[in-house]
Amino acid sequence: MQEEIFTTLQERFKKGVFTVPTTFYFSIDDINKTVTLDAESCLVEDGKTVEDADCVCKTSAEMFNRIWNEGYRPGIMDLMSGAVKSNAPQLLPQLLIAFGK
Repeated sequence: MQEEIFTTLQERFKKGVFTVPTTFYFSIDDINKTVTLDAESCLVEDGKTVEDADCVCKTSAEMFNRIWNEGYRPGIMDLMSGAVKSNAPQLLPQLLIAFGK
């Protein structure tokens, strides 16, 4: 299911949400993807293609599905418990907006 989400990102992308190039690295169970967004484009790549992503997000497939498909928004307890791990959680809401979520 997560693989399908990543294959539809480019068609769902809303231009103008990110004004500077911003790189996200996702580690969702056994899936690893790098997503680079800027004002005009969305690039999705397999694996980790950058040394230091602006935002790293590690979570389970179950949690990712809840966030993406069910509208769940992780809170401080999700971050503190490790259900969602991120070096820049403040970028995650903007990412969702960029894809109409």
